[in-house]
Amino acid sequence: MVSIAIEPAPGDKKPSNALEIDIAKQPTPPASTVIKNTDFWPNIDLKQYREDMRQDGTITQPRLLEAARNAINEVNDRLAGWRKQQQRAGYSELEQVPADHLDDESTRVQLYRRAVFCLTQASVTERFRSFDATASGSKRADAIEPSIDDLRRDADWAINDLQSLPRMTVELI
Repeated sequence: MVSIAIEPAPGDKKPSNALEIDIAKQPTPPASTVIKNTDFWPNIDLKQYREDMRQDGTITQPRLLEAARNAINEVNDRLAGWRKQQQRAGYSELEQVPADHLDDESTRVQLYRRAVFCLTQASVTERFRSFDATASGSKRADAIEPSIDDLRRDADWAINDLQSLPRMTVELI
């Protein structure tokens, strides 16, 4: 918020009121956008992504759509073999695959969404350098690099958990 005091013109008896102008642009997240997935996998709601991953609308909808579609494609590709096994077993969509339910939703659906959201967030965060190429922007991007690795790890774990596979982390020394 910027306040500007306007001095009275010569001959005016009283000063005019201060003028306030709000120059801080507040991001407005777009209305809900649902990405239609393939028949087996659940659709992805970008409004839910923005809420779950605390995205305030500063990421433009086209950038978010691209990152989310790439994440969906990657998760679907990584789970293609498992999906085919489930379809051969007679399940036509993920919701039908036997699983526990939390909050009236299949945990496998929750894990799928987590994998997609984490990969989407990692992609959006990696692109942070392109928003601000100044030294401070580069420094901040370097500081958030570990969170990108954490997001990718969380996506890997969600993919493994969805398939009931053990988690594994290997680092070279």
